[in-house]
Amino acid sequence: MKTFKRLLKFATPLHHYLPEYVIYTLIGIIFGMVNFAMLIPLLTVIFNQVDEVPKVVAQPHFTFSINYFIDLFYYYFYDFIKASGSKLSALYFVCAVIGVCVVIANFGRYMSARIMVRLKMVVLSRLRVRLYERFTEQSLSFYSEQQKGDLLSSMTNDVQEIENSVINAIQTLLRDPFIIIGYFAALFYISVKLTLFTIVFFPISGLLISYVSKKLKLKGKFSQDLLGKILSVTEETLSGIRIVQSFTAERFMKNKFGDVNNRFVKVSKSMYNQRELASPISEILGVVVIIILVIYGGSLVLSGSELLTGATFMTYLVFYSQIMTPAKNVSTSITTIQRGMVSSERIFKILDAPINIEERPQAQPIKEFDNSVEFDNVSFKYEQQYVLKDIQLRINKGQMIALVGRSGAGKSTMADLLPRFYDVNKGAIRIDGKDVRDLKIQDLRSLIGVVSQEAILFNDTVINNIAFGQPNADRNAIIAAAKIANAHEFIEQLEQGYDTSIGDRGLKLSGGQRQRLTIARAIFKNPPILILDEATSALDTESEKLVQAALDKLMQNRTTIVIAHRLSTIQHASEIIVMDHGEIKERGTHEQLLQQQGIYHKLVEMQEFK
Repeated sequence: MKTFKRLLKFATPLHHYLPEYVIYTLIGIIFGMVNFAMLIPLLTVIFNQVDEVPKVVAQPHFTFSINYFIDLFYYYFYDFIKASGSKLSALYFVCAVIGVCVVIANFGRYMSARIMVRLKMVVLSRLRVRLYERFTEQSLSFYSEQQKGDLLSSMTNDVQEIENSVINAIQTLLRDPFIIIGYFAALFYISVKLTLFTIVFFPISGLLISYVSKKLKLKGKFSQDLLGKILSVTEETLSGIRIVQSFTAERFMKNKFGDVNNRFVKVSKSMYNQRELASPISEILGVVVIIILVIYGGSLVLSGSELLTGATFMTYLVFYSQIMTPAKNVSTSITTIQRGMVSSERIFKILDAPINIEERPQAQPIKEFDNSVEFDNVSFKYEQQYVLKDIQLRINKGQMIALVGRSGAGKSTMADLLPRFYDVNKGAIRIDGKDVRDLKIQDLRSLIGVVSQEAILFNDTVINNIAFGQPNADRNAIIAAAKIANAHEFIEQLEQGYDTSIGDRGLKLSGGQRQRLTIARAIFKNPPILILDEATSALDTESEKLVQAALDKLMQNRTTIVIAHRLSTIQHASEIIVMDHGEIKERGTHEQLLQQQGIYHKLVEMQEFK
């Protein structure tokens, strides 16, 4: 129930929907009931029993009661017969009333359905937007613990499941109880004794449906988890298709996918079988009740002990049959809503996940970088073991600092701490003497540009990738940035120049072209602090020269942190920091470190540095 209430909050304010919905629903129910109530006079005319119809000779005085509307109908009914002297006129009158009521009833149903469509779209849209916002707000530590397939499953399948089960169930639970109440009121009006007799059977159906619902919720959770794993395996295969094929691992991946898929099918089959069980149970119970009702009610009619005519009893049966469908809908909704609750819980688990990187309430703005970046006794760990230990480093404005060392030494982690992708566990990182945790996150990150080893581009045009996040950017400034990044020439040769779409992750471009676009993006942002994370390590020699030339232009007059495996690219650094096992082991210029004959000297020898 708690999850259901949270889900309803996405539809607030409810007064935009509920009053209208209730009004139109009641219109549909009332005039639908009038249609069936017309069976009594209709059957009376057809069976030539008009003399048994109440003769209301004077127009009744208005009172808001069922009896007033019944007397009003019979007044006009009797008036038609008296005026025309023909029972056929009465039949025409009854059919005309039925026709009008059908139109009004269906108008009410249609309008109520439109309102529910509006509510449904609002809830789903807000859910997707809130999920996407949460994805963009989360820190990198959140994504290191989550499977991408599970997140994609929540955005697609879980939201879709909420639409198919919970929202549709809400529509049923808001509408069908009114129908049941309305028809039961009519049944009590026709025969109290007969109606009390039938009510006994409803709790039996409810207990059976409740049992099925509990079983369904548990299997629904397993089903959604397995669906997330299916998406994860699929996403991994699509992203790494070159590796899959080059290692001839197609059969291995097919078996891996098949195993997860078979488990999903098995659980889903069991779940759907149980969910479909609700309908036949309800229908069987309904038929049993109808049979008992016909026997019992028929005996009352035949014995004359109850004020029931044949036409009235047939109308009673029709009214009662109309209760069975909404009653079955309600019971089915109770079962189907359980699967939607599982999806809702998965979504709320994401929404409730704590954001590790949060902006402090009194965060200070920062628009410029004037002095230095300082790592003050910084230690950091992802889980239990520290990957950075007591880092003490000062980077003055305009300096180029290079971080070198073996893989896993902590170089990229240091770079990730500066823009607060993670927060330090001990110590502090300061910009111009201010702890980065005390600064506004957006202001802090606007001061920093990142060019990573993997050229991360988006399925958009060249111009939108360079001016990423700035849709109304000056085109001339974009072209100028591309020229500095040595990208203008190849861009001009593309089919549509700067308006060419580069495909998913920029796969229409070569590795060197993609990297130069990321450099152009950094140049266009024009940040005072630059982080280059092995930006040339994945390139061939020719592409590396072009990219390195672009990087040299980019680093001019900027404070730069370079993470490099190719030591030939950082020999002119102001200071080279040699890291090993999360600690600074050596520091100095290229020449000073070579003279020390230490870790750096060995790294240089291994690369045959010249």
